Amino acid sequence: MVLDQAWENLYSNRVIARLSKLPWPEIGILILAAVLRLIYLDVKPPHFDEGVNGWFVDQMTEHGYYHYDPSNYHGPLHFYLLFFSQSLFGRNLWALRIPAVLASLLAIWMVLKYREFFGRKAAFIAGLAMAISPAFVFYGRYSIHEGWQVLFSAGLLWGIIGLWTRGERRFLNAVVISVAGMILTKETYILHLGCAALAGGTLWLLHQMLPSEPSTPWAKQSWKGTDLAWVGGWSLFAIVFFYSGNFMDFPGMAGLYQTFAAWFQTGVKAGGHEKDMTFLGVNYYWLYLMARYEWPGLLGVAACLRYVFPSRAPVRYLAIYACGVLVAYSIIPYKTPWCIISMLWPFYLVLGALAEELMSRMARAASWVVALLLAIPFAASFRSTLDLNFKRFDDDSEPYVYVQTFRDSKELTAPLLGMAAKDPAYYGLEGHLYLGSYYPLPWMLGEFTSIGYYQPDDSPKDFADFIVIDQSREEEFEKTMTEPYYKRRFRLRSGEVPCTVYFREEPFHQWFNSEPEIRP
Repeated sequence: MVLDQAWENLYSNRVIARLSKLPWPEIGILILAAVLRLIYLDVKPPHFDEGVNGWFVDQMTEHGYYHYDPSNYHGPLHFYLLFFSQSLFGRNLWALRIPAVLASLLAIWMVLKYREFFGRKAAFIAGLAMAISPAFVFYGRYSIHEGWQVLFSAGLLWGIIGLWTRGERRFLNAVVISVAGMILTKETYILHLGCAALAGGTLWLLHQMLPSEPSTPWAKQSWKGTDLAWVGGWSLFAIVFFYSGNFMDFPGMAGLYQTFAAWFQTGVKAGGHEKDMTFLGVNYYWLYLMARYEWPGLLGVAACLRYVFPSRAPVRYLAIYACGVLVAYSIIPYKTPWCIISMLWPFYLVLGALAEELMSRMARAASWVVALLLAIPFAASFRSTLDLNFKRFDDDSEPYVYVQTFRDSKELTAPLLGMAAKDPAYYGLEGHLYLGSYYPLPWMLGEFTSIGYYQPDDSPKDFADFIVIDQSREEEFEKTMTEPYYKRRFRLRSGEVPCTVYFREEPFHQWFNSEPEIRP
């Protein structure tokens, strides 16, 4: 008994010792981030782009691979991850959005790793800012590509700084894998790679005029050529595998270079996504978004001024890169608000580095003043996050709410999905949709086998269990109806005309349990 008690005490002490060594602040940040991204994940109807992405996954399910279309200018990786998630968890909003949540959490984890270079406080501030940022939470709950681009661009800069300051193989792996990941994610990788390269040249020129303190020489590299060949070979294999449709569509490989023609054309013409916000010829759209939602990010932009003057070279490099990316996205006419997360994360780190520098130079009591001052913009950011993600997620007055499906679209989808959930035979209901733009409906109603999608001005067809039209055509359609129908109105999304849906009394009387509004 004595020996058993002694062993239990020893084991308990070891467990406590191990637990005490865990990075609990960082773990807390990741838990907070996960809660904000996962709670009520399906409360927001599918976005237009989510519907498109889901449709691509349906095509993969049908054909067995993803056919890369260079005019889509989005890499194949995200679609394969969606396919895997949907195959594992079923065809639902959670499965569609879980990969984006994962990308967002991994991006925060990646930024927390910058503590190796900038200090633990700097990484903590940056990670917390990402965890509660309105943009990172809002778009971390969307099934879009941007979260993966943030992860890989953060990994790229981490690897570059690591090779520069330490020269270890793990940083080489990070650079190569991140470049491959960016290529597989989105064609904007060329922009981020260009900014990373130009930041190096700009830092060198700045160093000639105002030397860094301390000056950081290029470290002796401890990796070998075989290490580069190994990680490079696997990365190349991944690029070929995904772009060739898992070796079933090798012509898709040509899209690696063909895509830039479409991407450059879209970026210049903007396609309705331009933002007319200029002052003295400078577009300030991204700064406007930061001022409205992202106060820590805006402080990070201001903090970059500190690194014009002699300071640590790695932080100067990151600050130059951050400003370069902001300028590049400001010049490009094509502007969709979710791109902001590709700009914010380095500014958070710059802010954290400046805060850590100030705290290290102050007395302990004075350093709390810096922490309290930071608490104000962080609290404002957190409040915006809660309001935006759980209350105003389809409010058109919010700039982040962009081409978003409105919650009253459930007037159409709830009866259909509800009845089909009770009896799968209802997936055979016949539907006619007369709209100018349908997404995300083809994905939301993708399991229904008898839906026809028509032009908004097409003549009424003979029969349907449910009909969706532009509200302006109500009188025309109601004159042709020979059976009783329930009538409901809804808005699909911003920029689209108000809609009307008609449900035939039989079989929908069991859902509505009331008298039909339309009787011939």
